[in-house]
Amino acid sequence: MHIRYGYRIDLLCTDPTPVIMMLDVHPERRADLTMPDEPRVTAYLTGVEQIDVTRYLDKFGNVCRRVVAPPGGITIEADGIIPIHDGGFPDPIDTLEGAHSPEQLPDDTLMYLLGSRYCETDQLSQVAWNLFGAIPGGWNKVQAVCDYVHRHIRFNNQQARATRTALQAYEERVGVCRDYVHLALTFCRCLNIPARYCTVYLGDIGVPASDAPGDFSGWFEAYLGHRWWTFDARHNMPRIGRILIGRGRDATDVRVLNSFGPHGLGRFEIVTEEVTGDRYPMTSQHRRDHWALNASLHGDQDVA
Repeated sequence: MHIRYGYRIDLLCTDPTPVIMMLDVHPERRADLTMPDEPRVTAYLTGVEQIDVTRYLDKFGNVCRRVVAPPGGITIEADGIIPIHDGGFPDPIDTLEGAHSPEQLPDDTLMYLLGSRYCETDQLSQVAWNLFGAIPGGWNKVQAVCDYVHRHIRFNNQQARATRTALQAYEERVGVCRDYVHLALTFCRCLNIPARYCTVYLGDIGVPASDAPGDFSGWFEAYLGHRWWTFDARHNMPRIGRILIGRGRDATDVRVLNSFGPHGLGRFEIVTEEVTGDRYPMTSQHRRDHWALNASLHGDQDVA
């Protein structure tokens, strides 16, 4: 069972513009690639290749690439194929996992307890303890956060705003996936549970296909027991086929494109789909198992 993923992004500019791209699959999954996803960067106006691109790892271990877009802009394209993670089964669940007190946490998790650009822990701390403080356990507390945020925010991509913070999402009760992530992980941090932001590819694998255009997605990881676990307040259900791009404190650290100058956006096409045919099909048993698990977890709850 494999996933084909890729993108075409036209970044338009009038002057030479330095750009940082975070579009590669995360290093922890790169060894799994069965078709490499090396990006192709060409001049938008001429289609001429050979635009110099350099690669580095940021302080979170994410793959970043640097390029200077010429006047007119650039087209960035890539395609890759990767096996569906964990044998094609949904995100693992362990409701018995507990949370640590802050003094017991590993040193490298502590930064994910702190406030950040989009996560105002100081202003949402009392709200978090009022809502979730009495819930016992670690997993159950984080899942209660996801359930609340999933109900509290109304998804509307027409009202997306790059500057919306967790507090504003809580007050406005509308947003897109990044707003669900910011509010949920902020609540977790307020409750002394480390939580970090993830930017990802996530296609409609094992769920009904959406009519919405393809896009990148976001979820978060919470530290429980002795490992990081996947949680998704936007969809609020275990999913199949998550492909990690980057992790960070919030969306500031994992923007797929950072340009250092004015730019516009032309074509923006994201593809994440199961490879069909005889080579890598997802079995009907996997689909039945996935739907059975979702039904047992959510009943008739709206999980769209």
